[in-house]
Amino acid sequence: MLQLTGIKKNFGPVTVLRGVDLQVRAGEVHALLGENGAGKSTLMKILCGIVTPDGGEIRIDGQACRFASYHEAIAAGVGVVFQEFSLIPYLDAVDNMFLARELRSSFGLLQRAAMKRRAAQIIAQLGVEIPLDVPVCKLSVAQQQFVEIAKALALDARLLVLDEPTATLTPGEVEHLFKVMRGLREQGVAIIFISHHLEEIFEICDRITVLRDGAYIGTCAVSEVDQSRLVEMMVGRRIENCFPPKAAAAPESDVVLEVEALQLKRNGPVSRFRLRRGEILGFAGLVGSGRTETVLAMLGAHPAVQCKLSMRGVPLRFTDPAQALQAGIGLLPESRKEQGLITSFPILHNISLNNYGKYRAAGLFLDRRREAEATRIAMQRVRVKAPDAQARVDTLSGGNQQKVVIARWINHNMQVLIFDEPTRGIDVGAKAEIYQLMREFTAQGYSIIMISSELPEVVGMSDRVCVFKGGGIVATVEGDAVTAEEIMTHATTGRLHHAA
Repeated sequence: MLQLTGIKKNFGPVTVLRGVDLQVRAGEVHALLGENGAGKSTLMKILCGIVTPDGGEIRIDGQACRFASYHEAIAAGVGVVFQEFSLIPYLDAVDNMFLARELRSSFGLLQRAAMKRRAAQIIAQLGVEIPLDVPVCKLSVAQQQFVEIAKALALDARLLVLDEPTATLTPGEVEHLFKVMRGLREQGVAIIFISHHLEEIFEICDRITVLRDGAYIGTCAVSEVDQSRLVEMMVGRRIENCFPPKAAAAPESDVVLEVEALQLKRNGPVSRFRLRRGEILGFAGLVGSGRTETVLAMLGAHPAVQCKLSMRGVPLRFTDPAQALQAGIGLLPESRKEQGLITSFPILHNISLNNYGKYRAAGLFLDRRREAEATRIAMQRVRVKAPDAQARVDTLSGGNQQKVVIARWINHNMQVLIFDEPTRGIDVGAKAEIYQLMREFTAQGYSIIMISSELPEVVGMSDRVCVFKGGGIVATVEGDAVTAEEIMTHATTGRLHHAA
């Protein structure tokens, strides 16, 4: 159905695509894999008319195509769910789904009832519950993701591109999505599926095309490869185990942070936990279980009925995140682009944020040389890959953007680092680097709270795990009990058990 041949693209002196080929059949789910920066998103933007190629050919059903705009691609039956949401936050789901394609009567009047009926049908097809009459900014991240998917389905697309559609979904929601994808496949829809979760590729996809550094590496059937071979094709080397070994169990170290009682809602569970020096404490649970809200309440950024905590034995109560910052707690937020970075700023300014006080000269001016040297050291320490500190953050891969946030807190001499979904949206090679950095930090005496929706990540990285359900901690597991089965049992049944 789709044939891309010899697609080339340069952005100035940088070559992004080096003659890439891609063939997708009608009625198949075709995986497009590669590390961040491999050229996947650029190739899809060329396919849907957002970016103009410098060479190559696009054919749909054997007919040569070159789309001058996304609207032309939509008219040809191409629908795209982008990794970054393209919703208008203050419009409801119906208005977003039919934006610029509103149903109108012969008199030009909006047929809102018809649009709402059609929207309800598509949402029902997805198997999720989404209120259609509230602004999408009031919806959860997972609900917004399904609105994006519903928006693409409303186009009646014959070719559907899904760019990281499962990044914010629970396992149950992912299974709903896969059920929808199987139904579309049976209807003859061609689907291009981009994901960093290799287990999903083997569950839902028929064939795989791999890119590396903007070049076409190969296409194969899912049945012909295993995960190790795919990783080797993507990164050009084998990664035997992306999780570094855990430190040997040591005598109980000092308690750096203790939350004695934190309650988000009246009649809700009361969370209690301790964070020790040099450990990674995992926060696990289903989406909506209260993991992120608990951390934000602890930092004074989310309301709580009660919050009693201490650092190194000193009772504290944060009413503002700036106070937590002064106390030595740094947060790498769930959405790095919205909450962790100013992407139009250079790396230098992003690392210096919250930290200009130490660069003051004579109390009035900034010592730019000192700032540049501190930034260079921080970038080197977390291994940021960029031309220099003046590179804009929005030109970096997802993994390097994540490292810039980490570099800021290392530059600020934080002692407690909170990583909220630290590897969401980054490739397998960058994940291994982030994991290695986390282990290096704990070996140096830092303490880490890691919130993650990926069970292999929780099990592979955590020394102990607090399991959340219904807005609070219902269990703490450690040692041999840190298994996917044990964690999911607590996350789904909520059996109450606390351990220090």
